[in-house]
Amino acid sequence: MTQLMQDDEAERAAARVLARCDALAAISESRDGLTRVYLSPEHLRANVCVGEWMQAAGMRVWQDAVGNICGRYEGAEPGAPALLLGSHLDTVRNAGRYDGMLGVLSAIELVNWLHQQRLRLPLAIEVVGFGDEEGTRFGITLLGSRGLTGSWPAAWPAVPDADGVTVAQAMQAVGLDAARIPEAARAPESIAAYLELHIEQGPCLEQADLALGVVTAINGARRLSCRFRGEAGHAGTVPMTQRKDALAAAAEWMVFIEQTTRQQGGQRVATVGTLHCPGGAVNVIPGEVALSLDIRGPEDAPLAALLGELLAQAERIAARRGLAFHAEQYYDINATLCDAGLQQALMQAVTQVQGRAVALPSGAGHDAIAIAGRWPVGMLFVRCAGGISHHPAESVRQADVAQALQAALLAVENYAAQRAGRRSDAA
Repeated sequence: MTQLMQDDEAERAAARVLARCDALAAISESRDGLTRVYLSPEHLRANVCVGEWMQAAGMRVWQDAVGNICGRYEGAEPGAPALLLGSHLDTVRNAGRYDGMLGVLSAIELVNWLHQQRLRLPLAIEVVGFGDEEGTRFGITLLGSRGLTGSWPAAWPAVPDADGVTVAQAMQAVGLDAARIPEAARAPESIAAYLELHIEQGPCLEQADLALGVVTAINGARRLSCRFRGEAGHAGTVPMTQRKDALAAAAEWMVFIEQTTRQQGGQRVATVGTLHCPGGAVNVIPGEVALSLDIRGPEDAPLAALLGELLAQAERIAARRGLAFHAEQYYDINATLCDAGLQQALMQAVTQVQGRAVALPSGAGHDAIAIAGRWPVGMLFVRCAGGISHHPAESVRQADVAQALQAALLAVENYAAQRAGRRSDAA
C-alpha cells in the first residue's frame, strides 16, 4: 500500500534539504562564490559529507571508481534491482546552491523517511551524487553518470584541465586509478530505472504558478560557428547601394532566426549568443562577422528541419547581398525522451500533491542523458525563482521542496509496486 509523507513530515524534511544545500555551498574553492569541480579537494569533502548523510539515512555507502558517492537502501528482498535516484554535486563557476545538489539531498530524505517508517520496497533504492555533470574542469561532461553506464571514451583519462593536469593524474591525486574506471559500470540488470529531481532552470513553472512539473524530454541541441564574409569599406565613401555589409546580413539573419523559431513553436529555441566583427571600427563597413548559433528542441526531426531552414535563409541573405556564408557544426546531441511509465507515475503523483500536473521539456542537459543510454529515466522539476540558475541568485521555496518530496515518494512507491506486479505476472 502506498504510504504518503504527511505535510508536517515533508516540511521538516524540506528544511533539512535546504540546510544541507547551505552546508554544501560552504564547500567551495573560493570564498566569494560557489565553485566545486571534479576531483578537487572540495569534491572529495562534499562526498564525505553526503556519504555521512546517506549512512545516517540507513544506506550502505561507497565511493565508486570515478568518484561518485553512492548509497544503497535494500529492498524487501536483498539483491533486488535498484531504482536509482540522484543528481550531481559539481558546479559551474560562481554557481547557485541547488542545481544538482537539490536532487541528491532530496533523494536522501526519501530514503530516510522509508528508513524511519521501517519500510522496504520491492525495489532497492540507490542514491548517487555524480562527481561531474557540468564539465567545468576538463571541458568534458557527464563523467560521473557515464561512469555508471560504462561509456567513458578511451581518450578521456588523457584530457587536461587548464593547468595541464590530466583526468588520470587528477584521479591519482585523490586515490583513484584510471585503469579501474570500468569498475564503476553497473550491470544492466542491477538498475531498474533512474529518477532525477532538479530545479527547472527556467521560468515556465513560475509563470504557471506551480511548484512541480514533469519532464517529457531533455532537449537535443546543435551548436554552430557561422560567418558572413563581405567587403570592408570606408563608412563615408561607399554608397549604400554598393555595400557588402557582413554585419547587416548577420543582423537580418538574427531577426529571421528569432521570428521563425517563435512562429514554429514546438518548444524549440534558438539563440545567437556571440557576435564578433574582426577589425571592426566606427568608421568601417564590417567586411566579416562571426557569430554562434545554438538551437534546441525535444524532438530531433523538427529540430533538424528548423536548422535546415535557418541555414538556407542565411545562404539566401548572403547571395542577395553579394556575400559568402559558412557554417560549421561543432556540437550535436540528440534529444533524450523520458520513459513513459515514469512520466505516468510522476504525473499521477504530482496531480495528487498539487492538484494538477504540467509536462514540459528540459532545455538544459542533465545526468539523465547519459543514464538513458542504458536505463529508463524520468525527471521531476521544481520551480526556481525567476528561472535563474548557474548563478548565486538561484533560489527555491521550502514549501515547493516539501511538495516535491511528497510527489517523488509517491512516484517511487508506485513505480516500484508496478514493476513488482509486472514481474509477478511474467512469473
